[in-house]
Amino acid sequence: MAITQFDSESIKQSITGKLQRYNGITVAEATPQQLYKAVASTVRDQIMQKWMVFRERWINEKGKRVYYLSVEFLTGRALNCNLLNLCSQENYQKALRELNIDLQDILVEEPEPALGNGGLGRLAACFLDSLASLSIPAMGCTIRYEYGLFRQKMVDGQQVELPDSWLQNGNAWEIAAVEDTCQVQFGGRIEEREENGRMVFHLEDAYTIDAVPYDMPVIGYDNQCVNTLRTWSARSRERIDLRSFGEGEYIKAMEEMQMAEVISKVLYPEDKHYEGKMLRLKQHYFFTSATLQNALKTFKRQYGNHLELLPDKVVFHINDTHPGLAIPEMMRLLIDQEGLDWETAQRITYRCMAYTNHTVMAEALERWPVEMMRQTLPRIFMILEELNRRVCESLFQSYPDQWDRIGRMAIIAYGQVHMANLCVALSFSVNGVSQLHGKILTDTIFHDYWLLDRKKFSAITNGITHRRWLLESNPALTSLIRDAIGDGFYKDAQQLERLKPLAEDGAFRDRFDQVKRSNKERLRKLIHQRQNIDFDINFIFDVQAKRLHEYKRQLLNALHIQVLYNRLVDDPGFSMPPRLFLFGAKAAPGYWRAKLIIRYINALSTLIEKHPRARQMLKVVYLENYDVSTAEVLMPAAEISQQLSTAGKEASGTGNMKFMMNGAVTLGTMDGANVEIYEQVGAENIYIFGMRADTVESMYREGIYNPMSIYETNFEIRKAMNQWLDGTVFPSEPLAMQDLYHMLLQGDHGGMADPYFVLKDFGSYSMANRRIVEDYQDRQKWLRMAVINTAMSGYFSSDRTIREYNEKIWHIDPIL
Repeated sequence: MAITQFDSESIKQSITGKLQRYNGITVAEATPQQLYKAVASTVRDQIMQKWMVFRERWINEKGKRVYYLSVEFLTGRALNCNLLNLCSQENYQKALRELNIDLQDILVEEPEPALGNGGLGRLAACFLDSLASLSIPAMGCTIRYEYGLFRQKMVDGQQVELPDSWLQNGNAWEIAAVEDTCQVQFGGRIEEREENGRMVFHLEDAYTIDAVPYDMPVIGYDNQCVNTLRTWSARSRERIDLRSFGEGEYIKAMEEMQMAEVISKVLYPEDKHYEGKMLRLKQHYFFTSATLQNALKTFKRQYGNHLELLPDKVVFHINDTHPGLAIPEMMRLLIDQEGLDWETAQRITYRCMAYTNHTVMAEALERWPVEMMRQTLPRIFMILEELNRRVCESLFQSYPDQWDRIGRMAIIAYGQVHMANLCVALSFSVNGVSQLHGKILTDTIFHDYWLLDRKKFSAITNGITHRRWLLESNPALTSLIRDAIGDGFYKDAQQLERLKPLAEDGAFRDRFDQVKRSNKERLRKLIHQRQNIDFDINFIFDVQAKRLHEYKRQLLNALHIQVLYNRLVDDPGFSMPPRLFLFGAKAAPGYWRAKLIIRYINALSTLIEKHPRARQMLKVVYLENYDVSTAEVLMPAAEISQQLSTAGKEASGTGNMKFMMNGAVTLGTMDGANVEIYEQVGAENIYIFGMRADTVESMYREGIYNPMSIYETNFEIRKAMNQWLDGTVFPSEPLAMQDLYHMLLQGDHGGMADPYFVLKDFGSYSMANRRIVEDYQDRQKWLRMAVINTAMSGYFSSDRTIREYNEKIWHIDPIL
């Protein structure tokens, strides 16, 4: 079937026709939001036929498909990305010009899909882009959150959370697939009875809700592939209790609907209390159960009851532990619904499940209280108990009488269900997301499992889609590169390496510098428009943008800024190149220490602004409500990329790759993918500081670290920290920083002092900053480094990452 071509004339006709049919207005009368919807629906029309044709080809070729299960997909805005991948940007720009419409004016009308928080969700979105661009059949699966994490507002320097109602004007890209609605059950009790010679289990008196799917297209770049992002929305089976309503009990009449639909209401509900934990558990089961039910239905439609073929046609990829309940849910479906015996069901389930671990942080390795699991998902808990019994029985054969070891490896132990152990024990593949992270997993966290089956473990370094993070986000640099090496890098990011010799070309470096300056100006305008803050683009743009967490050490950056401020104030002879420190991060609503660090950074900004000399050389800007669209302007403008995680704590990072690709030079620890950035660019094109992961691990193990000795011997640290408590930083609330002060020097709740080694690494970090300042003043040297970073960034394309996943794990034939 031929694909309809959309030339500029047909695009104009479509846009004007939609405005007439749906709004009864002309282009001249339309609001920017109405224009956005008309353009977006025109682009969607262009996609729909390709989507249908590709789906038919996948069905006819009886190919394999990956279901990528993730609690987050931080997709960002779709319109411009879809135009890019359709290779239709020029046609649409021409059509819009002829209609007197500025494309940039309507791009900002698109709401940001609030389906994710940070790196985990952004990685999943990059993977979907690369899967489609490599023509690998895939479906991303998640929850259709009505509200995202939150919108961040700064009030008196403090983070305030506001609802992110991204769906209030609808979603132009989604289609409700109501025919695939399925039921998900919670609570109830299990009845066992014998039927036809086998024991069967029935869930009685359960609370049943509908899972309604909404599909969004994911378009491959310049090919015929259109994959699907499926989001599941929770809906009560009883929309309203008419009897209660008729009796005037209006709230009660709506109660069941509200209780059901809360499941898909908010991303990451607060889980410090029991109800919040239970809601998260329900969310995780809800979308995994719905996904597996639908996948099994799709499989049976193609292959009947030949369930032994399932692992050859389907792979479920568990992105971190959140979707780990897919394992017992598949067992439930195969045993209770399809009538398979336990051994067959477990064999099929094992061969279908692959697991990516994303963290070594103990608090992020999910565990659920046994009673909560038993109460919320009684049949799933029964299956987990039996899986645990069999796993422990097997472990006993390998580790006889080593009960502590088996307890650490068990699925259920010490009153909790350990999701990471479930995923490692019962998936055919387990991978880390950088080479260092993979080694840490096999050397420490999952070492005992690795000893039993080394082949199932691998390390696949994360990647980013260069089409969004270079081609779309940085058109000026893209144009410069295209003029220099051609456009082959659009499809093959590793062709960027052809730029490497041009680092020695003075004329190219000058043009590279001009692009960076234009991007700095673009960011200045955005921040001025949003936050009414202005600054000089001749400042060094030094950026730390990532989720606010203690191990990511925004505190180290801020403490160093305060030390620089003190040098400027105390020493009239001290000077430095003017430097703008930009922070972008949200702190989880209940993470009060992270929120205190935000408050500290904003207080530093105020302190610096009040000093006439300091503000000439220092400026701090906290970007409000940092999101994908902001990142698309921030990354191209950055000159220094701060990647400060305590070594061994950051699994990979992907912001480091985005900054690198856009010509920023990394200042970081040897952690996560920083190690591989170092290997790509060489020691002379990156600034590495701090302890290595093995040293950090030995410091934890030996417990000999004494941060008080650093405080006492380092005058600059001591002065800065004393200012936390003497009213310098917070004049009206001198003790506001008391918690951070005590955490660094004494620890809290019996814990270790300075657990992320902020003070330990400060000296090394400060020296690396001095080297940066010296090198930046040699402009040509700095530009060589920047060009080298862009040239060597192609390795970190998610296309390479997805090829590795497919070669090592999925083994799916592309549909070309």
